[in-house]
Amino acid sequence: MSAERLNEHLRKTLSRGRVAVSRPAGCPSVPLHLFDPSVLEGPLSHDEAQAVVAEPAYWSFCWASGQVLATWILEHPEWVAGKTVLDFGSGSGIVAVAAARAGAREVIACDIDPAALDAVLANAALNHESVTLCSDWCTRPEGIDVITAADVLYDPENRPLLKVFREAAKSVLLADSRVRDLGDDAYKKQTEVEARTWPDLNEFEEFNRVRIYVAEA
Repeated sequence: MSAERLNEHLRKTLSRGRVAVSRPAGCPSVPLHLFDPSVLEGPLSHDEAQAVVAEPAYWSFCWASGQVLATWILEHPEWVAGKTVLDFGSGSGIVAVAAARAGAREVIACDIDPAALDAVLANAALNHESVTLCSDWCTRPEGIDVITAADVLYDPENRPLLKVFREAAKSVLLADSRVRDLGDDAYKKQTEVEARTWPDLNEFEEFNRVRIYVAEA
């Protein structure tokens, strides 16, 4: 998967858009093809702004929770080594790449956005790692040992995923910066780290505090 393919996806919402290889500050050991902010010379036009809001290219940014979870996995490879890992809502694929580098037997990147899956492939190749793709949680393969998920609780309607994840795998590794109280005692907080979306979107400071949780069957 080439960077030009990612540029094609990005230009569907931002005609000037392009990706460039960069290293997120929160996980610099994993380079990624991400949105190149240098293209934004001057404000967005009305049409560009409308397009970006209507169909945001989430995969072209590396969100704070993804960076922190990827770093945590690289520092604690025993959680994924030799196991089958499914990365839910994979986005740029930074967590999937980290799991593969940490020795997972197989990493499955799951995302409903075809552009995100293209980004995962491109970023895995950039890091000389291999991942399997899954476009629908409901068609995931059996035998998942570990589920990873970063910043998937941004919508309150997603809260039931906490239970769904626990029922689908022996272990869940979750990173979140939006919800202070998960409301599920099975998830044990491991650490809290400050990080920012890359490229930086100047989000509220409260969204820059990422908490890592682990749930085990």
